[in-house]
Amino acid sequence: MIRFFEKDPYAPIQYVYDVENILHKSTSAFQEIMVIKNPHFGKILVLDGVVQITERDELFYHEMLVHVVMHAHPDPKKVVVIGGGDGGTVREVLKHSSVEKVYFIEIDEEVINVSKEFFPSVACGVDDRRVEIKCMDGAEFIKGRHNDIDVVIVDSTDIIGFAKSLFTVEFFKSVKDSLTDEGMFVTLTESLHFHKDIVIEVQEQMRLIFPHVDLYTAPIATYAGNWWTFSTASKRHDVRRMRREYAVDTRYYSDEIHCQAFLPPKMYEKLMQRKLQW
Repeated sequence: MIRFFEKDPYAPIQYVYDVENILHKSTSAFQEIMVIKNPHFGKILVLDGVVQITERDELFYHEMLVHVVMHAHPDPKKVVVIGGGDGGTVREVLKHSSVEKVYFIEIDEEVINVSKEFFPSVACGVDDRRVEIKCMDGAEFIKGRHNDIDVVIVDSTDIIGFAKSLFTVEFFKSVKDSLTDEGMFVTLTESLHFHKDIVIEVQEQMRLIFPHVDLYTAPIATYAGNWWTFSTASKRHDVRRMRREYAVDTRYYSDEIHCQAFLPPKMYEKLMQRKLQW
């Protein structure tokens, strides 16, 4: 059996996966795309040498990225998903009956096509009639919106690289402008173990733009650092509070998880004051 050595340039460790088969390998205009099969995790999507999702544990990431803000929002109807070419985020958004429109903005069309072929249970929602796919830079798409989006969700690759345009003050300002008065925003922000300074930097940038900014976490086995963070922002509401009844089909996320996922207030303030040392 051959082995795949992950090439994550931003992690101080290296993950190694046994490989039963290499199911796909190609190079798009943006990145190298590979699908491998592992005896424990099943099929794995790899972009530029870094694991993006696995069949076995993608639910932890996608459910936590989506359902916290979707339950905190009183009535999300129009949602923008930036990135997430595998389709998992779109799948979770569509579980909410209030949703009328999803703008799916993925810069690399090839990732969508590969995911539809090899991860049909993840990409199952991308052809839904409510979904409009646009293969373009998410930052450019958001610039054209004004007060008409309820929720913006960023499901990008690592912050450093061609996704960096999605983690700037300019982008956060565009997101705020695109949102309705009750609008909410969430983005991945790397590992609290390995990328604490990046987490703080993104929180500080978001605080310059939004009146309500917060941070929650989830355990994800296949992402370097495992203790993964999600940064949220809102124009009006506290995202810690659920405003809609938990009634979607999930395997990990729940109303109880929602309440427990956020950093305790004292710990959050210590983080932002750079007093958490590890």
